[in-house]
Amino acid sequence: MKKIIFNKLIRDVFKFFLLISLSLSLIIWVVQAVNFLDYISEDGHGFKTYFYITILNFPKIFSRIMPFCIFVSCFYILNKYEVKNELVIFWNIGIKKIKFINILVLFSLLFLIFQIFLNTLIVPRSLDEAREYIRKSNIDFFPSLIKEKKFIDAVENLTIFIESKNEDGELKNVYLKDQIDKYQSQIIIAKNGKFITKDNSNFLILNNGNFIDIEEDKITSFAFKKTEFNLSKYVTTSTTFPKFQEIDTNFLLECLYKLKFNKNFILSSYLISCNENSEGDIKEEVFKRVIKPLFIPVIVLIASIIVLYNKDYFNYSRIQYTLFTIGFFTIVLSEISARYISNDFMPIIFITLPILIFFASYFYLLLKLRVKI
Repeated sequence: MKKIIFNKLIRDVFKFFLLISLSLSLIIWVVQAVNFLDYISEDGHGFKTYFYITILNFPKIFSRIMPFCIFVSCFYILNKYEVKNELVIFWNIGIKKIKFINILVLFSLLFLIFQIFLNTLIVPRSLDEAREYIRKSNIDFFPSLIKEKKFIDAVENLTIFIESKNEDGELKNVYLKDQIDKYQSQIIIAKNGKFITKDNSNFLILNNGNFIDIEEDKITSFAFKKTEFNLSKYVTTSTTFPKFQEIDTNFLLECLYKLKFNKNFILSSYLISCNENSEGDIKEEVFKRVIKPLFIPVIVLIASIIVLYNKDYFNYSRIQYTLFTIGFFTIVLSEISARYISNDFMPIIFITLPILIFFASYFYLLLKLRVKI
């Protein structure tokens, strides 16, 4: 009997968690997908790149809202059970409240393990895949970005200006500036031109114009009747450099170990530098992935405190609001903690914070239930 009703409780919490977490994740995902339209409208990427990036960002969204959804699920189901007098069944068959709460806390450990798995493996890999796809993608929609009488710099080191464009895609009075390096650039001026696609690459065919090569103080110029300008060698202005949230967890941990103990071992090859300048950002990212999930048992324990009171208690509504506020504040505290983890004096405090809050809450439960320690 006890096993059956506990299974029902766990199923109800888990089903409500799936419902609320997937619903919120999809809403946030859709909103973020709208923001990602800039990859098409401003950076010239194709729809394939857009959909690939948006899908790969879903694990990050789900992971970020997990703690809040877990807290709301436990809090809602326990209150629902109390209103429907279902919690009375647990007490009538001899289940002690402290055991009831212990079961919920043990159940929360599954969420803890799952979020650490998401944070350390799935999310960094999916975000890195999205960034890699941007690096390798072509600027498929670049021709559609060209507007009349407007300077376009959607690709790096290249600026294009046209006076007009007709319905057939023919360009009139074209100006291009190709910044080859810091001291050398090339300007192309043509009376007309047109974009074409050849071998899955974009080319700009220019007619009747001049090349102007600028190298420091030296300027040379020569005319042409027709030239073919290959756009495939240019990369998008979209950020292709990886962020710390996209870096493999093993690399971050190895880097912190090296910086802490000054070990001269070779780190895995990556696009970021392991040095003192990046130490603060790396600490923050490791905290988010490994330490922040430890707040999950804490917020489940806070939500479970509601079972100490019944709905007939004269201050029951106020207790509900108070516990929800405390749980919400704890989630916010877990987010804020990551920002201060790089401070020399703060890491130990914030790393031990979830453990301290957990034992303080549990000690409060023991006092209220008058359980001998």
